[in-house]
Amino acid sequence: MKHCDVLVIGGGIIGCAIAYYVSKSGRQVTILEKGEFVSGTSSKCDGNILAIDKDPGFDSQMSLVSQNLVDRLAKELKYPFEYRAPGSILVCETEEEMEAARQWVDRQKEAGLPFRMLDRQDIRQESKFFADDLLGGLECATDSTINPYMLAFALLESAQNNGADAWKQTEVKSIQKGLDGQFRVETSNGVFTASQVVNACGVWAPRIGEMVGLSIPIQPRKGHIIVASRQEHVGSRKVMEFGYLISKFGGKRRVDPLTEKYGVALVFEPTESQNFLIGSSREFAGFDMRVRNEVIKCIARRAIRFYPKMADMMMIRSYAGLRPYTEDHLPIVSHVDEVPGFYIAAGHEGDGISLSAVTGKVIEEMINEKETSIPIDPLRYNRFSREVVS
Repeated sequence: MKHCDVLVIGGGIIGCAIAYYVSKSGRQVTILEKGEFVSGTSSKCDGNILAIDKDPGFDSQMSLVSQNLVDRLAKELKYPFEYRAPGSILVCETEEEMEAARQWVDRQKEAGLPFRMLDRQDIRQESKFFADDLLGGLECATDSTINPYMLAFALLESAQNNGADAWKQTEVKSIQKGLDGQFRVETSNGVFTASQVVNACGVWAPRIGEMVGLSIPIQPRKGHIIVASRQEHVGSRKVMEFGYLISKFGGKRRVDPLTEKYGVALVFEPTESQNFLIGSSREFAGFDMRVRNEVIKCIARRAIRFYPKMADMMMIRSYAGLRPYTEDHLPIVSHVDEVPGFYIAAGHEGDGISLSAVTGKVIEEMINEKETSIPIDPLRYNRFSREVVS
């Protein structure tokens, strides 16, 4: 039997960030992963620390705190993780989108974020590959990008240097809480006991929740990404279509039926390896992670609409992953009143990389009963069970 102060279940970027910050605070931490570390959602995504696609207000402010923390991590972690902060842009197809973009920028600026509108000339200067009919867009100057694998492993390695224990190929089978307040966690690699447990299992968080009698409202939402060869310099920073926001938050767009069905919207991300990522899609398909050619073709067509000259560029590979979705598009970063000592850090959907640092920091602050870096009420687990009193 192995004992620790804090047991973190889930070895993706969220779990690694929690292990880092909690171990840095001086607590004894163990992190468990049922497979290989960083082999789930964190290995099947892009690598952006974005505020540009966050709902203005609390959501975007939380992202800004996370950006500042990642900038700090780039200086304090021993291992580099391809961090750079060139900003990012959204591009608009129609006057209707341009008007919506102006409103989006106004709301973000009111919230104190560095947003600005871009006109047609700004778009031309951004990339010669853009379609001629794009009207403009908007920019967030603080957005940054990282390599998700490298950041996760840099956090994990630093946590281990702080004394954390890391166990891979260790699947949790059951969780009980004793009369002494200690958790007893049975795994495929023996029994672990802990004073506090953090469920950082992403799309699998509901399964861990069931072990302590909780119903966690997280669903897997599938997304595809293409990796392409950058034969020429297409652009230096992250680009999304404004329709990405509409797709993310469940609105209706004027697109063909397949694009609507699979929630496809342009996402372009240059990588440090000189290739680039093209996405993305959003669909509810259970836990099926198979790549579907129909979706890949739809993503490629959408990319060519914004970058016509990209049609001749070579696709290297494609992959699909599962985003942990909640109905209000905010993660659950919370203690659980019904199970004292049990915490949830999951449900980030496509923002797990963006919000990994702030999630790790806030969980550490909650565990150590400190004032939190951001307000935590919007992220509470019990928000889904609150009754509306008229």
